[in-house]
Amino acid sequence: MSTAEADRPRTGRRRRPPRDEAATMTLIAHLKELRNRIAFALLFILLGTAVAFWWYDHGLGQFIRAPYCSIPADNRLSTGISGDDCTLLVTDVFGGALIRLKIAFIAGVVLSAPFWLWQIWAFLTPGLKTNEKRYGVSFVAAASALFGLGAALAYISLKAGLTLLLGLAGENVTIALTAQDYIGFVISILLAFGVSFEVPLVAVALNLVGVLSYAALAKARRWIFFLTIVFAAFITPTQDPFTMLLMALPMCVLFEVAIQIARVVDKRRARRDGTAFYAGLDDDEASPLDARPSALDTRPTRLDGDS
Repeated sequence: MSTAEADRPRTGRRRRPPRDEAATMTLIAHLKELRNRIAFALLFILLGTAVAFWWYDHGLGQFIRAPYCSIPADNRLSTGISGDDCTLLVTDVFGGALIRLKIAFIAGVVLSAPFWLWQIWAFLTPGLKTNEKRYGVSFVAAASALFGLGAALAYISLKAGLTLLLGLAGENVTIALTAQDYIGFVISILLAFGVSFEVPLVAVALNLVGVLSYAALAKARRWIFFLTIVFAAFITPTQDPFTMLLMALPMCVLFEVAIQIARVVDKRRARRDGTAFYAGLDDDEASPLDARPSALDTRPTRLDGDS
């Protein structure tokens, strides 16, 4: 290339260097990906809501009303001649539509949960290590299973709780529940059971990150069980002993499982860190290691030149 060509100013656009796919994403790229993930998650929830809205007349509405319809006919409003049906009241023009939309939305969130949870997981997983990904999948699966177990037990307890509460009104009293009150009651008790069953999982998470040890959990076992019963007594919407015990007893079992998991984790951690000899010792207690010095070898050393 000549000197004139070298001195000639370059008017073309400067070419960008090739993009490194392994490079860290910029903040703008993260925000764009978050926007796309949220958009896909909302789309899945919208599709699930549409399916649940159609499903309302094909079994979902009957499933929601089943606990109320299973209580004795003397404690609920009945419009049929045989007295076998049950009726929930709607007191305003838009009440029926809002109730159906509310139930459809909640059912849509549950139905589409695998899809929008996957969007959240896909956004978080690039920044996680291999063991963190494994723990993340395990915790999501465990949390989903515990929430489902709690919601199932809550649905079972609805009949007993409603029978007790509505029966307290006495004889010659017909109770006409509005759809808004009944649906709100059902949702509150399902959420109360589902969220409560997640609490022992929090104890396991705190143990895995080293915040809560097995020794502390085992020492506070009695207090944990006592506070669990008190917590169940306050959080259950029905406030009846059957529902309270139905929540408290499984939670105590789950807490005991969490304590045993913490015991296994602490043993593995002590074995990995080489601190197994000091596990369970007080600060002023001597370790079981032999601190005596080893015996010296007093035998003469033979040099290479010696015969």
